[in-house]
Amino acid sequence: MPRLREVPRAEATADVDRVYQQLFGDRDPVAEPGTATGTPGNWWTVWALVPDVLAHAQAGFALLSRKSSPLPPRLRELALTRTGFVGGSQFVFSQHSEGARRAGLSGEQVAAIPAWQVSDEFDAQERAVLAYVDALVLEHGRVQEAVFDALRAFLDDEAILELSYAIGTYNLHATLSRALRLEYDDIPERVVEIPAPGEAAASVDIMKDISR
Repeated sequence: MPRLREVPRAEATADVDRVYQQLFGDRDPVAEPGTATGTPGNWWTVWALVPDVLAHAQAGFALLSRKSSPLPPRLRELALTRTGFVGGSQFVFSQHSEGARRAGLSGEQVAAIPAWQVSDEFDAQERAVLAYVDALVLEHGRVQEAVFDALRAFLDDEAILELSYAIGTYNLHATLSRALRLEYDDIPERVVEIPAPGEAAASVDIMKDISR
């Protein structure tokens, strides 16, 4: 279950109801969850708690997918799929894996995104984009000059700015999806203590024993 309350149709504002109609038809998405892409749909029903925030997010989606964008859709979706993966969001990764295929990436390329560093599926331009994603997400924006120079060999300033904005935006979505347990990120904490078996194990100091 999401960590925040979902907004049922009866409580939706007029703007949110229009979104619900577009995505869910006549259904109440809280009582009858499910989207055309197979997700529960609770990203929308939770973000509907603050309609202005939902509208802001939707405007961002429209901005990045507009026809006048200086960033080719193929590179955008490559970047966003990698952002979902390194951002730890199964939801963002899954949604944009499909988007990447629609934008022209092959199935082999999409499958290689998690380990792109050792793959031969990507050309120099694509590798520059992937390296830039890793610098923004994994290194928190500390982009090495060599990475930036490689990117500038293929993209102009306008495209780089939009790529940066897209990566930052979807890193935000990855983070919030995990934090609020939305969609495919509705999973329990994975890193937990696995206790040793038996009462006697509680008194055993393995590191001390093996250092003797």
